[in-house]
Amino acid sequence: MVKTEKIAHKLSMCLKNLHLPGIKEYYLKITEEAVKNSMTYEEYLLTLLEIECEARYNKRIYRLMRESGLPEDKRMDNFDMKRLPLKINQQVKALMDGSFLKRTENVLIFGNPGSGKTHLVCAISRELLNQNKKILFTTSSILVQELLIAKRDLLLPKILKRYSKFDAIIIDDIGYVQQEREEMEVLFTFLADRYERSSIMITSNLPFSKWDQIFKDTMIAAAAIDRLVHHSVIMEMNIKSYRMEKAKKSIKSEKGGDKI
Repeated sequence: MVKTEKIAHKLSMCLKNLHLPGIKEYYLKITEEAVKNSMTYEEYLLTLLEIECEARYNKRIYRLMRESGLPEDKRMDNFDMKRLPLKINQQVKALMDGSFLKRTENVLIFGNPGSGKTHLVCAISRELLNQNKKILFTTSSILVQELLIAKRDLLLPKILKRYSKFDAIIIDDIGYVQQEREEMEVLFTFLADRYERSSIMITSNLPFSKWDQIFKDTMIAAAAIDRLVHHSVIMEMNIKSYRMEKAKKSIKSEKGGDKI
């Protein structure tokens, strides 16, 4: 009994030193099952290693999710794909395999407010995150402010290097904030820095024809668009606002209830 306890203690310490928390937590249970089911040594070892791999995967995905800033409520399982045209459905399925990241392609989603652009891009990104891809979600206004502060503090190259570690960066609502010249310049610098190096995923309520409202300069707007569309997937969500549809259904439901 004393010998068994010593072995268990030494084994626990070894697993701790080797940073194998999955095995450390489950090896006693798996050992009992191995004895009960007459597992071979190989089967026993494989079971323990599979548990460790799963534990590490789950821990990594949790960390990637926390670092991404993705809204937790915007997932594929609560997005109504039936609302989307067939072409966009096909594009979504193609994007979820993550191959566009290897090709450093951008994803540009346009549509009216309430069409589900943000929800869709976040849902796709969560699928990519589960494939161990590093994703960052930010809004246009927050991104521009961070870039401006970095430029003021002479740290712009450093923050661009930090952004370069992400496989894809989501810039949400790029059309809502009208940029001043200094803001326009740092945003263009960011877009140019990622060109053909890493992917950008953008949602916007403004078509390209109105992007001079964002950059306040026709030439800069054209240069930014040129870099974005060179390698890109463009999705036009010209569909009704799901929020409006939900509100209308709610009103109808309440009226129906009054009649009863």
